[in-house]
Amino acid sequence: MVAKTTASGVYLDEQRVRKLTNALSRVEGHVGGIKKMVEERRCADELLTQVAAVRAALSRVAVEIVEEELRLCLTQCGASDAEERFDSAMRALGSMLKRG
Repeated sequence: MVAKTTASGVYLDEQRVRKLTNALSRVEGHVGGIKKMVEERRCADELLTQVAAVRAALSRVAVEIVEEELRLCLTQCGASDAEERFDSAMRALGSMLKRG
């Protein structure tokens, strides 16, 4: 894996890479569990509950990725209000993902 470098360092540091890959591994395992539930012909409410859990977990991964990218964009632009703009954008993104 080649790390993308930026003016302020490496994009997705090792800690964030570990956090994201661990989260995605959990999602992967959860999807396997749902597949097994389908094969077992489990009822729709059980299946949909598990699908919703996977969607929520993927949304959290998306927020992590967007957060990192947005923080880099705002801080590298040198805007004096970068942190405030970042917080505002993250609130909006969080609100959007909750509705999805």
